[in-house]
Amino acid sequence: MSETTCHMSMSIDGFVAGPEQSRDDPLGKRGMEVHAWHLGDERANEADAAAVDWLMRPRGAYVMGRNMFGPIRDEWDEEWDGWWGPEPPYHAPVFVLTHHERESIEMEGGTSFHFVTEGFDAAYAQAREVADGGGIDIAGGASTVRQALAAGVIDELALDITPTLLGSGERIFDGIENFDFEPVEVLHSPLATHIRYLRR
Repeated sequence: MSETTCHMSMSIDGFVAGPEQSRDDPLGKRGMEVHAWHLGDERANEADAAAVDWLMRPRGAYVMGRNMFGPIRDEWDEEWDGWWGPEPPYHAPVFVLTHHERESIEMEGGTSFHFVTEGFDAAYAQAREVADGGGIDIAGGASTVRQALAAGVIDELALDITPTLLGSGERIFDGIENFDFEPVEVLHSPLATHIRYLRR
């Protein structure tokens, strides 16, 4: 079976997104602050560059939640192809969890979005079918990662813990009773502590 990874940035108080997610604030109020280590102008640190390599390594397929794909919450009543423009960074099939059916979308660079209404297990099974040994990544957001952790499918978990206090928002560990991972690599920068865990 191919390796399943997940890479999430979080505030020091455990939030991967701030409150009040919207089209203007896709990661919630101040949520972008937890990504300053790889999206900001300050990044010139070897630790951050190494963590970007962890984040951007090619995968055979991805699973993400609808909130990660875009701001539309109910029926697909407007045209929306994701936050990333005509060529998203995935370059592989992406399975999006949703409660509302939608036809698949083919994008430039090999990314295709497929909308799965049968839940996490079904999306993960479809990702496994097409990954072809290239591995699967659980791309977020918080609810999807919680489901993957509860299902026990993540083999490698990378966390970028930033010196930011968000106070509220979305967490990935709420309701998770067992953390069966051990740290195998820790990198430090002024913007984040990057920890790579493997399942025991």
